[in-house]
Amino acid sequence: MTKAIHHSLAGIIGLWLATGLPGVHFTGPIQSLFLAGFFLGMINFLVKPILDILTFPLKILTLGLFSVVLNMAIVWAVDFWVLDKIFDLWNLFLATLIISFLNIILVKK
Repeated sequence: MTKAIHHSLAGIIGLWLATGLPGVHFTGPIQSLFLAGFFLGMINFLVKPILDILTFPLKILTLGLFSVVLNMAIVWAVDFWVLDKIFDLWNLFLATLIISFLNIILVKK
């Protein structure tokens, strides 16, 4: 259960840090940012391990770079469903790097 909490914290903090990027404009209530971070953490905790297994051959072929594409797709989906605040691909990539880095630090697989 603590891993789920750590994933949620990484999602919340990562999205909050991503709002400092020039192309990410967040003006809504802070509760929606917490909700998006919680959803992101739960997807990373529950769904991402399954997606990692399914996309393993693509990760082998691309020498692990498909992991970035998969993480970007997850962040984009949460942004699309909850926030709709990340406007271009470069900022999505940077936000994904921030969130992935925080997941590595906080979750410590």
